[in-house]
Amino acid sequence: MVTIKQIAELCGVSRGTVDRVLNKRGNVKPEKERLIVEMAKKLNYRPNPAGKALAARKKHPVVGVLIASEGVDFFADMLNTMHHAAERFSSYGMEVIWRSMKGFDAAEQCRIIDELKEKISGLIINPVNDSQVIAKINECVAAGLFVVTINNDVEASQRHCYVGSDYLQGGRTAGALLKMLCPASLKAGVLLGSRHMLGHQQRLQGFQEIMQDHPDFTLLDVAETADDDMQAYEAARKLISEHPEVNALFVVSSGGYGTARAIQAAKRQDITIVAFDTIPSTIEMMKKGLIKAALYQHPHQQGRRAMQVMFDYLVNGSRPEKSAYIMRNEIRILENVADDN
Repeated sequence: MVTIKQIAELCGVSRGTVDRVLNKRGNVKPEKERLIVEMAKKLNYRPNPAGKALAARKKHPVVGVLIASEGVDFFADMLNTMHHAAERFSSYGMEVIWRSMKGFDAAEQCRIIDELKEKISGLIINPVNDSQVIAKINECVAAGLFVVTINNDVEASQRHCYVGSDYLQGGRTAGALLKMLCPASLKAGVLLGSRHMLGHQQRLQGFQEIMQDHPDFTLLDVAETADDDMQAYEAARKLISEHPEVNALFVVSSGGYGTARAIQAAKRQDITIVAFDTIPSTIEMMKKGLIKAALYQHPHQQGRRAMQVMFDYLVNGSRPEKSAYIMRNEIRILENVADDN
């Protein structure tokens, strides 16, 4: 097996220089980098997994995971996959500290970041789009932490990588679905988790963009639900009461079950609901004909990719190939929703 020492001797450089090039850590002159890469390729160099594991255990990389998952069923699949990945990577000495929170309280998220940042080498976070949180993420990056945003992004921050869906495209897709499913005169309400989440704002924006050329579209109201089914129920009941002409509801994030229950309670089977995420409660309401379609954003893939990107950086020293790993928004109706489970 070819070693880093052998490549260093053949290229006339130090082992540290070869290590920096092969692990993409930079700070090597371009001509030397080309020489080392070509020599490694010529000799068919392959890293030694056992050596990497030993080196990683010496570094003892620690990852903090902070997700606003409490009370939000969507995150169950994502976190389950992340836990499996953490178990697999633990043989390399990678440890994970898990933290959760409820809702979109920026101050609370900052408090948890402060609690974590002295203990960790990297952070996977589902961030609130708030200047306080952005400042905390930037502080982490400045302190040498590797930061991956998951499921929601904060583009204004200096995070290293985003893993999640294309929210703008998701909103456009939902709008196109409602145009196909609803009568020519479309009177819609929108229920979203929080305007403090960038993705929720982007879905609303994409939805409105698609509706611009609709010949008879009215946006009746936009209500926040904190991604809580009880709040979604109350918001939907209020919207129906104040706007009896409503014939469509777009549920931007979680809250599809509560929204559907409100439609059921009001005996308004004429209202078409398009929601996100094929969680069990959404599927239940699809079977009852209350939710006509849902958009699937691959929670398992999101969790798997975020952990892999973190592992590759902390253990292998490899920076992500992309600044954003985007999962496809896929349309699910009752007939194909079982594909996700």
